Amino acid sequence: MDEFKTTRREFTKLLVGSAGLQFSASAFSTEPQPAGRRILVSLDGEWNIEEGVEPEAIPSSFGHTVRVPGLAHSATPSFPDVDRYETREYIRTMITRGIFKPSEDTGVLGRTPQKRNYFWYRKSFHAPAKKQVAILKINKAQFGTAVWLNGKKIGEHLGCFTCGHFNLTQAMNWEGENQLLVRIGAHPGALPEWVPAGTDLEKYLWTPGIYDDISVVLSDNPVIESVQAAARLKTSSVLVQTELHNYGPDTTVEVVQQVKTWKGSKAASEPASLRVQLAKDEKKTVTQTLHIPGAELWSPENPFLYVVETSTGGDSDSTRFGMREFRFDTVTRRAFLNGKPYFMRGATLTLHRFFADPLSKYHPWEEAWVRKFLGEIPKQMHWNSFRICIGPAPQMWLDIADEVGLLLQYEYFIWTGGPDEAGWRGELWKPEELVREFREFLHDNWNHPSVAIWNASNETRLDVLREKVIPAVRGLDLSNRPWSNGYSVPQGPEDPYDDHPYLLIDYWPMVHPARPFEMSDLETMDGRKQGDTAPSGHAGIINEYDWLWLNRDGTPTLVSKFVYDHYLGPNSTPEQRFELCGYLLAGITEFWRAYRHYAAVMYLAYLDASIPGSSTCDNFQDVEELVLEPHFEHYMKEAFKPLGVYINFFHPQLEAGSKRRIRVMAVNDEYEAAKGNLVLALTPAAEGAEVARLETPLQIPALGQMTYDFVLEVPANAGDCLLSATADWPAKKWSPTVSRRKVAIVPKKEAATP
Repeated sequence: MDEFKTTRREFTKLLVGSAGLQFSASAFSTEPQPAGRRILVSLDGEWNIEEGVEPEAIPSSFGHTVRVPGLAHSATPSFPDVDRYETREYIRTMITRGIFKPSEDTGVLGRTPQKRNYFWYRKSFHAPAKKQVAILKINKAQFGTAVWLNGKKIGEHLGCFTCGHFNLTQAMNWEGENQLLVRIGAHPGALPEWVPAGTDLEKYLWTPGIYDDISVVLSDNPVIESVQAAARLKTSSVLVQTELHNYGPDTTVEVVQQVKTWKGSKAASEPASLRVQLAKDEKKTVTQTLHIPGAELWSPENPFLYVVETSTGGDSDSTRFGMREFRFDTVTRRAFLNGKPYFMRGATLTLHRFFADPLSKYHPWEEAWVRKFLGEIPKQMHWNSFRICIGPAPQMWLDIADEVGLLLQYEYFIWTGGPDEAGWRGELWKPEELVREFREFLHDNWNHPSVAIWNASNETRLDVLREKVIPAVRGLDLSNRPWSNGYSVPQGPEDPYDDHPYLLIDYWPMVHPARPFEMSDLETMDGRKQGDTAPSGHAGIINEYDWLWLNRDGTPTLVSKFVYDHYLGPNSTPEQRFELCGYLLAGITEFWRAYRHYAAVMYLAYLDASIPGSSTCDNFQDVEELVLEPHFEHYMKEAFKPLGVYINFFHPQLEAGSKRRIRVMAVNDEYEAAKGNLVLALTPAAEGAEVARLETPLQIPALGQMTYDFVLEVPANAGDCLLSATADWPAKKWSPTVSRRKVAIVPKKEAATP
């Protein structure tokens, strides 16, 4: 089995069990298959696609092709106006911002120039062997899914962000060709108004498609519908809950399970068995505990993975998991990973916004691209955490996050604001539909050790989520992950809250503060809560901040122009804006980390769309090759190092010949004490020898922080300089860490009043 343990695509072979088989859609074999083995027929690849208006009017011919998983806007030849849809909340937001006229018609859900309502996908496949049950799995598709096999309608699935399961058994042609039709909505308006189709107040392109893997699972009875594996570190064991479905006659079976290492397939537990009686068409959930002596724990620093193999005699399954526990503690306001405090550093990414970017192409489904995006770059940037925001990712992304070591705050696609805000849609959704989809959301993702936090919404105050939905589903997760919930107060006693302290938003004309924020204000602030979230004494997560977005060509976005006009004037160049963005973003990042009031600091956005009318964007110079904008990388790589350094000084000038007390704060996110040196230096901006230098020993306890005061004697010569604080920890290969401040030394009469 070692050959199956190298890449994510090869890992899918494990999903059919240690003795399982995987075939492509065109595979066909007349050889008898051993009993008890699950067969997975992958339907990924090229499909025919056609558009339609009526929900039951199957096209008579198909003149386009498209890749699955993928998006309908990638079809060949292309469809006109595909993706164009303005939701009600987007229109109302643009009216509030003065971009659209108040008289604009929003419709019940929104509006579109498209004449189509649906896309129809068609593909043929053969069954490699006859089994008792055939289940079609469409991991994710939007907007709404319906399935036909060999002319017979199988069923529908309304969820846009969860897996749809369709029983094909009665319609299967076991001896020849099967023709599969999948219908999806062409836009959010194809769904009933009471179904959540995704809400994003700033998104005007909505991309339909089967955007995750699709397969047919062939099994004999009883079928393993799901396996949930939850680590129990105190007993070095895993609690395994297995859902069985017997589609056949009454039977008694033996459920056999064993844990093995993912790499190497070495036995990690003794086999355990359980006899189960099942009546005809009965569903039953059984639970076993498997002991793993000396279990190796999963963490971003050591993403060690196990597999629990399950067999019923008729079906087999392999479920990958990690031995890890994650929680927040309200008393200390800290995150705890495997029983120890853990500081989360990283970013928020908005994949569904990126879907609308012409440069997205097929990259989100290219394993090498995703591995660089989730593995290589985050390690270089010293990130251990991401928030996947307003739209879920294909399962491949979570598989890779498990393997490379990332903690994810995984967010359901809801951003509505509150009842008093533009575009609020909370009154339309049926609570029972929300509960059903949230159940599926947990069911699809609860075995990923990378998924550390469930997030019910973004910047939303929707009482039904806190009062009905989260309480109805949180007990299903045997790992008892914490929940966050937009701008609502935490639902549970140990749940965190989200904060979005956009300090630089003051320059946006919609805000109009009496006195706009200046970076020098940070010198008298203490890093406590600043955003719009509900007041709370719980642990806090910052997962958005700055308001410094630039398009990839260096032009400001729809909302950030006013920040750059303030700092650089209206005629600044892209180079100047990129430099300022990296410089200010790093300084603010250092500030939020320095005071230790937040368990996580994650900026927005690591991935986004660079398209006309965007409000936000990412920091890539080349998103296809995944090359970061150089100024951003230069500054932010330092700001997120485990040994964080912050100069509490942002005044633009220093008086020549004066003395100034400079405070430097340092934090240590490691589990060992930091030892080295801290140097404060003043260097001419045009480079050259230091004109001032102060040095002190650096000693910071494990997970601790220290504050150092320096008295800087400012030289008599005027000029532009760089004030830097450099913390050197020789034992670490990523050391040293540098914090920088730009400052002009001016004669006394020209010095600005502090």
